[in-house]
Amino acid sequence: MNSNKNSSRGRQEGKKSTPLSRKNTKKDFKKAKPAPKSDESSGIRLNKYIANSGVCSRREADTYIEHGSVEVNGKLVTEMGYKVQPGDVVRFDGTSITPEQKRYILLNKPKNYITTMDDDRGRKTVMELIANASKERIYPVGRLDRNTTGLLLFTNDGDLAKKLTHPKHNVRKLYHASLDRKLDLKDLEKLRGEVVIEGRKVFIDAVSYVDGQPKSEIGIEIHSGRNRIVRKIFEHVGYKVNKLDRVIFAELTKKNLPRGRWRELTNLELNNLLMMK
Repeated sequence: MNSNKNSSRGRQEGKKSTPLSRKNTKKDFKKAKPAPKSDESSGIRLNKYIANSGVCSRREADTYIEHGSVEVNGKLVTEMGYKVQPGDVVRFDGTSITPEQKRYILLNKPKNYITTMDDDRGRKTVMELIANASKERIYPVGRLDRNTTGLLLFTNDGDLAKKLTHPKHNVRKLYHASLDRKLDLKDLEKLRGEVVIEGRKVFIDAVSYVDGQPKSEIGIEIHSGRNRIVRKIFEHVGYKVNKLDRVIFAELTKKNLPRGRWRELTNLELNNLLMMK
């Protein structure tokens, strides 16, 4: 009997010593819970909420959450698995954000437009061309330099944008390059496979003359996203690119899309992109 009483007393003493079982003062409660608690059975994970708002990918959102860039209902949240509930106010770097309907817009970019959201030098930007395409704020996936034409995708889907620009996914990019002179066969052979540009390796998936056109017209397929990389590849063997047009991007094509025009992706095109590994 004494043994049972002692063990019972021990359990009670242990229970009393547990911080969660004692009656907290209002001051203690605030110290113990600096951030709001979420309902794990409902809501949407905070990183997905941020990605759905078009800010960045979910993986990038985790980093921003960890570093204190996100508030929910006025309180800092650094919990990775936190779930946002209907009616919650989420702020990213002080700006209120909300999930938007996903938009996917394909543009056939003309020359003399720069790939940026705005330009302090007053130059024309690609955003002017798709100004009426979506009420949601959409962003270009990757970039084309000012003088390069062709396919450019816009979306507010941060996860897809991250997938399409990450080297590990080997997203296909096919360009039609018009050179300043005929490309010698020996120089064409030099571009088959791997070349070193500015001290870094670049793998060329395919390169060939364009059928039925002069030998200054070249098709080149790469998956590198480095800035001006196609122009630098041809400069590497002594040629200048006069015109450069991206004709395929991630299996999307310019079919029935005139220069300077845009269109929404079809369901089939979108599903193919989302299923990319």
